[in-house]
Amino acid sequence: VQLQASGGGSVQAGGSLRLSCTASARTLTTDMMAWFRQAPGKEHEFVAAASWHNTTEYADSVKGRFTISRDNFKNTIYLQMNSLKTEDTAVYFCAAGPGFGYRCRPDYLHWGPGTLVTVSS
Repeated sequence: VQLQASGGGSVQAGGSLRLSCTASARTLTTDMMAWFRQAPGKEHEFVAAASWHNTTEYADSVKGRFTISRDNFKNTIYLQMNSLKTEDTAVYFCAAGPGFGYRCRPDYLHWGPGTLVTVSS
């Protein structure tokens, strides 16, 4: 399974961006799809996840600002990012896994190449 993300870019603080990630196939290993991010000099951080049944989970740092959604017909997840802050600047990675867990990197088997989001003040 290959993942391809798009939608990154530059925006001013308070603005919005929408990321998309499409999986090349639907398998049991794509039951859970998620977004992680890595800011410069920091570890990978869980952002949000959506299950095949559209159960969603969020990191506390993005709750109320980010919304993850999933289109199973298109094998695609979206991340609508509103009220962006400078601390949201990071490379955002799409991931897919079987759904035994959702918050940790080892929970996922497939990873996309990442898309850069830059939020300026």
